[in-house]
Amino acid sequence: MEIDGRVVRAREGETVLQAARRAGVEIPTLCYDEELEPYGACRICMVEVERGGRTRTVASCCYPAEEGLKVRTDTPELRSLRKTLLELASLTGGPEKEGSRFWRMVREYGADPSRLLSRVGGREGECILCGLCVRTCASVTQDGVLAFAGRGVERSVALFPEKTEYCRVCGHCSKVCPTGKIPPEGPAGAFPSVYERAKPLSKSSI
Repeated sequence: MEIDGRVVRAREGETVLQAARRAGVEIPTLCYDEELEPYGACRICMVEVERGGRTRTVASCCYPAEEGLKVRTDTPELRSLRKTLLELASLTGGPEKEGSRFWRMVREYGADPSRLLSRVGGREGECILCGLCVRTCASVTQDGVLAFAGRGVERSVALFPEKTEYCRVCGHCSKVCPTGKIPPEGPAGAFPSVYERAKPLSKSSI
């Protein structure tokens, strides 16, 4: 396959993202972790793929590397798309935190958080629903402390308070969180209880 004009030999079962990174081609991500199954939530890793004269935009973390594929990772169109996605994510990304991977990316792509905020308003929470904390927690503890709760615009991360004893010796969710919402001591206090979130949903979540 070809990535940005370079011939790259992909291994069997690899995704475009994995093949690119192994070849030293960096594709930005927010919800991807090489220790976890691809999730495809953030779409920041979108690339252009061409095959048989047809071009489309796909999430590189989920798209399989194939013979004859031509991949472009950094076109003006892709940068514009990533910029818009980051502006959308910033509606719930919370205030900027020093060292936050998410906010570094916002600055890198010249995204303007106020552009959409002035039109639709934002939600406090510092959470972009990348799912990294939930998936990492399930992988590490085998009995997740964290889970998704709610639907639609009311979807959020919540925790099982009776399981937070794991958190004292873990800290994995804090390390993978791209916004800096989860402190090193764990998610207790950062997220509501799942039992709180299990109360009857408002009409906007139906």
